[in-house]
Order: sequence, then C-alpha cells, then structure tokens
Amino acid sequence: MPPIKKILLILFLVFSFGISDGQQTPLNPISYWVFIPYIYNPAIVGSKDFFSIDLNASFQGKSNTQILSGNTRLTKTLSGYFSSPDILEFRNVGVGGSVFHDLNGTSENMGVSAAASYQFPLNTKEISFLSFGASVKGVLNTLNNGTDGSDNPLKRTFYPNFDLGIYYYGPKLFTGISTVNLFGNPGDHDSQGVSEIPVERQYFFSAGYKIIISKSLNMVLEPSVLVNAFDSTLNKITDNINPIIKFYAGYFCVGTYFHNKGKTSFFAQFKYPKFYVGTFFEIPRKTPFFKNVPTINFTLGLNFLNDKSRLSGKSHW
Repeated sequence: MPPIKKILLILFLVFSFGISDGQQTPLNPISYWVFIPYIYNPAIVGSKDFFSIDLNASFQGKSNTQILSGNTRLTKTLSGYFSSPDILEFRNVGVGGSVFHDLNGTSENMGVSAAASYQFPLNTKEISFLSFGASVKGVLNTLNNGTDGSDNPLKRTFYPNFDLGIYYYGPKLFTGISTVNLFGNPGDHDSQGVSEIPVERQYFFSAGYKIIISKSLNMVLEPSVLVNAFDSTLNKITDNINPIIKFYAGYFCVGTYFHNKGKTSFFAQFKYPKFYVGTFFEIPRKTPFFKNVPTINFTLGLNFLNDKSRLSGKSHW
C-alpha cells in the first residue's frame, strides 16, 4: 500500500473510533441507510457477489446502539477441465442476518434477524436483476420504569416482526421499495394511542444512478434519493424525502445525506479488497456545539471475496 494510503487509513481508524452520538434504533436506522441498506430492504441481501460482515455503532451517554450484520450470495462449484481449475458460480439466492442492541433512555431492545432474497436475471448476460426479499426478526424489549416507585419496575416484551422488499439493480441504475416492521407495534397504547415500545411500521423507497466521470481513475458520481415514512407521517411526504450524493474515487467514497434541515451531514469510506472503514457526521447549522452535540458514527466491514470466483478483482465490492 502506498504511504499516502497508509496515512489516510490511520487517520480514518483514529477518527472513526472517536466520540459517537446515538442514532435511532436498529428498527429505525439512519446512518446505515447509507452504509448497509440491506437492513431496511431485505431484497438487497446477496446483490453483491461476496460475503461481507458489517458493524455499525454509536454511543452517547446512557444511549447507545450496535448492530452486527452480514450477507452473502450463495455459490456452487463448477468442475474445471484439462488444466483449468475449479471455479465458483454465483446462484440467484442471497441470505443475511443481524444481531442488534439498542439502549435509549428507559427502553432497551435486543434482537436477531434473518433475511433471504431471490435474484431474477433480466438479461442473458446477467448484469441486471430484479430481487425479492423478506426478513423475520425477534426482539426483546425491556422498559425500566423504576422511577415511578413500582415493585416491578422492569417490563419485558418479546415480539416478532417481519420485513418485505423489492429491488432492481443494474450496472448504473438501482431502485427499491420495502416495508419494515410489518406487524407494527405490539405494546399497549395509552389514551392518545402512543406505546412505550419505540417501534413503528416504516416504508422505504430508494432510487439512484451511477454517472461515470473517469474510467481510468475509477471516478463515479452517484446521486440517489431515499424516501422514508412512518404510518404517522404518510401525509408529510415532502418531509420524508432524503437526497444522497456519493462520489467514488478508487478506494474512497465521500458524500452528503440531506435528512435533517437543521443539520449538515457528511460521510466517508475507505474500501480496500478485504475491509472498509467509514464515518458519518451530522453538524448542527445554527445551534452552538455545546447545546447540540454533533453526531458522529463509525462503521467497519470485512469482505470475504473468494479468489476462485469469475468476478473476483482487486477492488471488487
């Protein structure tokens, strides 16, 4: 690795493990809408031809969130002939899963999920696919109501939930639609219809396009949009539109994510053949830092690319 890349990588590692501000729970992701989108759309599972493991985490005082996830596309071995070695061919089935933990005030969630998808090729060269996916998850929610002086301050609720998604992807264009937490909120509601358990049915629509700036320098611009709505915000569509811009230059990716009018967002990733590191920032525009602490998240990933694959490459992600 050239010296400049070593220096940049060290800076990324040092800065990524700095102070992190809490995001919403794994049931309502924000920063990993950018880094690991298969969390909100299970049809994206297996859309890349490798096995990866991803860690996304944030911490702030007594609130923190961690999610460890992975996904892969299944393969089969094809026998070689004469002096040609055996090679791997990718199937049209993707699988994935996650383990997550979230602590937010008096509410704590711990859960697991399992996802699967099927990719339908749309041309003979198999470079464009339509994917259908689903995931099932089980969540244990613990509410600590010890401040009210009750004899049994802890209230535990285990509940299942379900996600569905459709995803189209090709060499340049991608788009998808999904529903997360299809079963909604299992908790008891008060007189105003509000539940203490922080989970709500969500809807996602995403679309983006890759614009090649320079093939020789591996420079690509990717504008996209993510629309996210809850049952309670379906009538506020304009507030749910989140534009995203990514710029790829070789191993690096930088971009911005417009999801909060009062904050400026920025993210960056360094990708190498077997791993990546990334950071995500949100800086308040008009509020002083001591009143509204900037949001800083980090993400790590491992790429288990099999060298025997037809599609293996130095920077294949």
